[in-house]
Amino acid sequence: MKPFLVLMIEDSAVDAVVIRGMLSKVQATRFNVESVKTLADGISRLDRGGVDVVLLDLTLPDSQGLESFQRVVKAAPHVPVVVLTGTDDLTMAATAVEEGAQAYLVKGKIDARKLIRTVRYAIQHVEAEHAEWDSPMFRLAQQQFMKAAQIMNLDDNVRERLLFPQRTLVVTLPFRRDEYSEVENVFGYRVQHLLTAGPTKGGIRYHEDVSLGEVSALAMWMSWKCALMHLPFGGAKGGVRIDPTGVSRHELQRLTRRYTSEIIGMIGPDKDIPAPDMGTNEQVMAWIMDTYSQQVGYAVPTVVTGKPVVLGGSLGRREATGRGLVYLVEEAAGHIGLDLKHATAVVQGFGNVGSNAARFLEELGTRIVAVSDVSTGVYNPRGLSVTALAEYVDQNGTLIGYPDGEAVSNQEMLELPCDILVPAALQNQITGDNVERIQCKLLAEGANGPTTLEADEVLHERGVFVLPDILGNAGGVTVSYFEWVQGTQNYMWSLEEINSRLHRILTDAFQRTMRRAQRDQIDVRTAALIEGIQRVAEAKLVRGLFP
Repeated sequence: MKPFLVLMIEDSAVDAVVIRGMLSKVQATRFNVESVKTLADGISRLDRGGVDVVLLDLTLPDSQGLESFQRVVKAAPHVPVVVLTGTDDLTMAATAVEEGAQAYLVKGKIDARKLIRTVRYAIQHVEAEHAEWDSPMFRLAQQQFMKAAQIMNLDDNVRERLLFPQRTLVVTLPFRRDEYSEVENVFGYRVQHLLTAGPTKGGIRYHEDVSLGEVSALAMWMSWKCALMHLPFGGAKGGVRIDPTGVSRHELQRLTRRYTSEIIGMIGPDKDIPAPDMGTNEQVMAWIMDTYSQQVGYAVPTVVTGKPVVLGGSLGRREATGRGLVYLVEEAAGHIGLDLKHATAVVQGFGNVGSNAARFLEELGTRIVAVSDVSTGVYNPRGLSVTALAEYVDQNGTLIGYPDGEAVSNQEMLELPCDILVPAALQNQITGDNVERIQCKLLAEGANGPTTLEADEVLHERGVFVLPDILGNAGGVTVSYFEWVQGTQNYMWSLEEINSRLHRILTDAFQRTMRRAQRDQIDVRTAALIEGIQRVAEAKLVRGLFP
């Protein structure tokens, strides 16, 4: 999780030490604190950017009272400000909050918990106000769509209809912490991009960076992904803006059940079917299924996919995204003449997708030379044992301290020499800033949106084969479809049947994409997008417009 930068404008050295000590007690969120003693120095620091929140004392050597607050807001209007002062003045507090302060705290009346909650809420509130639609991820999804729409000469009416999701739900929801008196409020989302082709389908993400724009981008990509795979779904996505590593299992269950109750009118086995995504898993899906079933009065396993097998989940679903990615890596390697038995691979992200992709690549004889998780990366040019890595993470929680390799950062790892690079973590990892230093032959996208348009063009010019996300990570939604079909039929398939069907669907999509790319002389990502968008557009035009 990224740290938040707190700028403390405080002239009392004793108070500064106390406040630092309070902020250091937090476990789920990391605050880096910079401290200055005058308002002039504070404004100078704000001018350099990068500050997430300001803690402002109103009694400073060069400014007093509300003037201090007003000057900070003028210098950085989009940075949240928490007034932290020794003056218990109700009128001043009301005026400061009215003029935009996120909170007014009196130093002698706060403790660490209250300060930490206030700072975290201040950041969340400003993000909610300013960064919902204005998301880099959503801009990327729209840019990719507009590029494909221009090349394929998409009907203007359809283009405008597909540029934004058809339905969005934004909720604020409370859940109790383990300390009963403490109630946390968080933002939750469910977005349905396309309602034309059948029920909508898409995961639920728990992450501190979730926003309406991010969820909308993921829902849009899911529409193209389902259409590319010829699945009878439209794209959807959901999420809660929270760091799941900072909540207990009991808190996670209460949060999940409350979130489910907030979106329950949108979901259903014939309406919208959630699945796991970043920060969620089989257990979260089980809680969603149970909450939904309690409301309707009977068990409804098909309301979610990616649930435990004992509740009607499908064999092979947990590893489906990583397995599907490697199926497609095999196809792409054959296309470019790469021998996987003598190839090297770097995998960014050692979660569900990355760890399974690494495992299946290793089974094919590929040497895994580097992997990473949120904490660090590990590099060993002689090769890493994926089994040993997984056992170490199970025992220690992260890759920090893994003995059989050199520690590297996530960004350094992307630039290591290798044949196959698998970004399976977050979006916007390969950009115009680092693309010239990327040294792979095959870029296989396990994450959503890891490559910007600018980087895409450079990679295409350099001859790097890009296996785009809407194709590369489609194994998850494909096996989710299998799970939904098995649930509606009450008939379970064997793992061999599932993997065989998955391989057939993915390789068919790969071949159709490559034929279009070669025929139209376009890059693989654009070809995959056009394959998906064209199918959606045809469905839109055939159904017509009501009324």
